[in-house]
Amino acid sequence: MIIEYFAADWRGAPFELFGAHHLTGIALIALINLYLFFGWKNPSPRGKRLFRYTLATILVVTEILWHWWNWYVGIWSIRYNLPLHICSILVWVVAATLYTGKYALYDFIYFLGIGASSQIILTPDSGIYGFPHFRFFQPLVSHGAIVTGAVYLTAIEKLRPTWRALVRVIVGTNLYMAFIFIVNFWLGSNYLFIAHKPETPSLIDWLPPWPWYIVFMELIGLAICLLLYAPFAITDWRARRHT
Repeated sequence: MIIEYFAADWRGAPFELFGAHHLTGIALIALINLYLFFGWKNPSPRGKRLFRYTLATILVVTEILWHWWNWYVGIWSIRYNLPLHICSILVWVVAATLYTGKYALYDFIYFLGIGASSQIILTPDSGIYGFPHFRFFQPLVSHGAIVTGAVYLTAIEKLRPTWRALVRVIVGTNLYMAFIFIVNFWLGSNYLFIAHKPETPSLIDWLPPWPWYIVFMELIGLAICLLLYAPFAITDWRARRHT
C-alpha cells in the first residue's frame, strides 16, 4: 500500500549512500541541468513559463509534504523543522522567484542554492529510509529542484553573478549565521549545523570537532563560492583582454 512508503517504521531497504538508487537520482539531476545549459536552445516564452511554474510547484509541494510527514509520524518540532536552514529558506525564495519572475535574490539563489544544495544531494538526510520511501525522494527532489532553479535562471534567463554579489552573499550569510547561533542557544536546536555535527552521515564528518569544523565550513563555503564565480570571472577577464 502507498501508506507504507510514508511509514515511520520503514521495513524496506535502508538508504545506501552512493548506492544504485542514490547514484541514479544524482545522475537524473545532473542530466536535467546539463540539458538546461547545453540542450534547451531558444525556449519560447510559454515553454519558459511552464518550466518555471512546474519547478516552483514541485518545490512547494515537496516542502509541504515534508512538514506533513514530520507531523504525521509525530516528530515535528520547532527545534528541528522551522524553515531556518539555508536550503529550507531557499525552497521558498526559489519558488517565489520562479512564480513571480522577479530576480532580486538571484545572487543568493546562485551561490547558496548550488553550493549548499549540492552537498545535500551528495549526502542526503534520508536516515534509514531507502528507495522507494518518501524520505528517500524528498531531499533529492527538493534540493535538486533548488539547484535546477539556480541553473535555469543562469542558463535560460541569462542572469549572472558579479563580484559585488559574491561579497554581499558572503557577508549576508555570516550575519545570518550569527543570528542562528542565538536561535540555537535559545531553542537548543542545531540549525545550520553550527551547534554540533549532524546525526546522519555528511561531509562534515570529515572535519575536526566543534567548534573548529565551523571554521572549515566557512573556508569550504568560500572556496565553493569562488569556484562558482570563476567561469564568469574568466569570461570577464578574457573580454577585457580582448578589448
